[in-house]
Amino acid sequence: MSKILEGRWTAKLEGSFVVFIIGMRINKPWLIHRWLPLVVQMTRMLRELYPRPDLGFMGGKTWFGRTIVLIQYWRSFEDLEDYAKARDLEHLPAWAAFNRAIGTNGDVGIYHETYCIEPGQYENVFVNMPPTLIGAVAPMIEARGARASARGRLTDSKPTA
Repeated sequence: MSKILEGRWTAKLEGSFVVFIIGMRINKPWLIHRWLPLVVQMTRMLRELYPRPDLGFMGGKTWFGRTIVLIQYWRSFEDLEDYAKARDLEHLPAWAAFNRAIGTNGDVGIYHETYCIEPGQYENVFVNMPPTLIGAVAPMIEARGARASARGRLTDSKPTA
């Protein structure tokens, strides 16, 4: 378990980055043979991504339930797109398998959202938390002084001229 950072902290990345939210919803839980392969495939993708920072994946967090949510951080949209289209990596075969096995039959739902974040367009605060979400992929600094407020953190993340 990560050490709790007592007090108020903020995470700051240099430059632009991408927040990618992806997941699935188990619409028919009793059809384990329909949704379990997707969980296995996503696990394979994450095992492939974590040791390969050259692919642009910075890290993320997963929550499990009937709806599974993964929040991921990528260096750029181009890196994310390159990974999605790479024939020699895990995603493209998994996507093809999903379309063959599930397609639009409704047993399992999948989704994703992509946010391209520019400097000065995000802020965050973590109070008495271990590094998590963006805090797990970006340097953490104390949120005091100008960084004590959301507006101050937002202004602090804008590029300097």
